[in-house]
Amino acid sequence: MSVHIPQQWSEATECIANNSDSSDPPIAFICGPNSCGKTTFSLHLVNFLLQSHNKVAYLDTDAGQTVFTPPGFLSLTVIDRSIPDLKSPSLKTPERCFFYGDISPKNDPEMYLSCIFNLFDHYLKEHRMKNDTNCRDAGLPLVINTHGWVKVSLMFYNIGVGYEVLEDMIKYMSPTHVVKIQISSKAKNLPAGAFWMSEGIMDTSHLIEMKAVAEDLLYRSVHVQKDHRVSRLMEYFRQCFLSDKNLSRTELCRAIIAHPPYEVPISIFEVKHLYCEVAATEIYRSLNATIVGLAISSKVSFRLSRCVGLGLVRSVDPEKGMLYIVTPVPQRYLVDVDLLLQGLIQIPQCLLEASGHVSPYMSPDVIS
Repeated sequence: MSVHIPQQWSEATECIANNSDSSDPPIAFICGPNSCGKTTFSLHLVNFLLQSHNKVAYLDTDAGQTVFTPPGFLSLTVIDRSIPDLKSPSLKTPERCFFYGDISPKNDPEMYLSCIFNLFDHYLKEHRMKNDTNCRDAGLPLVINTHGWVKVSLMFYNIGVGYEVLEDMIKYMSPTHVVKIQISSKAKNLPAGAFWMSEGIMDTSHLIEMKAVAEDLLYRSVHVQKDHRVSRLMEYFRQCFLSDKNLSRTELCRAIIAHPPYEVPISIFEVKHLYCEVAATEIYRSLNATIVGLAISSKVSFRLSRCVGLGLVRSVDPEKGMLYIVTPVPQRYLVDVDLLLQGLIQIPQCLLEASGHVSPYMSPDVIS
């Protein structure tokens, strides 16, 4: 999809790519309010950087409006070819990702930051430290896309959680460039200047402030944002049917419902509910007809367990001790999954509405 890139944006990408203040590849931190064009600019920047680099790392910290993954993920993706559609990029398999299980940092900012800092540390270790003999593709530039929950009331000096999270991210990552995009509604913009810096402290980041593209100035409604998440989820589960990519949404819903699930013993999984407490006797029943993160448990913390993808729990049979799960994740990646993470990412309503044709909770055909 063709997108108009204004002169100011082009100048910003050239400034970042040249990175004249350092011989190291740039680390660009893109921030601003909702619907200001952060994602569009960040992907345009990736394409520009690919003209001079074989690969570019992309850190997606917007769990609600994800770029390369379904919603609820925080991810690091390495990109090696140009992105043709800046408005609707294709799903990609991240190099490393965590299932945060929510669409904003507000419910657990500590967990949110822990995941992001872990992803950033992984980038530093694997793609930036040139003196590390084990590093792969050393010296990759990094583009960081952020959430738009940045509102701050200057009249009452009421600093929101989203704003504080953004400050913590910049301080931890020390990017070479901070790109701050502004919209016409000043009340929704971030404060002027290097808002993340305390008085008297020097900062090495180069700040670039610029205006949103006209087409991005219209504030997206909650309905539009929710539809984006539904579309991303449906696109994710569409991968179960790679042989037929032309299914309409209605046809896709029916196909997902009828798709043979994996039949797996309940006993091989530990179950963690990220945002609520569930009685031990109800843990497995609580999974019925839900979306879960399929993870490999971490010795550090279950919150930092590497996730290989999403699963749709079609049904639970406590008497047989079996779970029935639909997922596009290849079976070779599922063998190490021993942890199910349940968050606040819900099954799309269109799937539930289609359940009148074939029950979404039962199926005689399973993949063992």
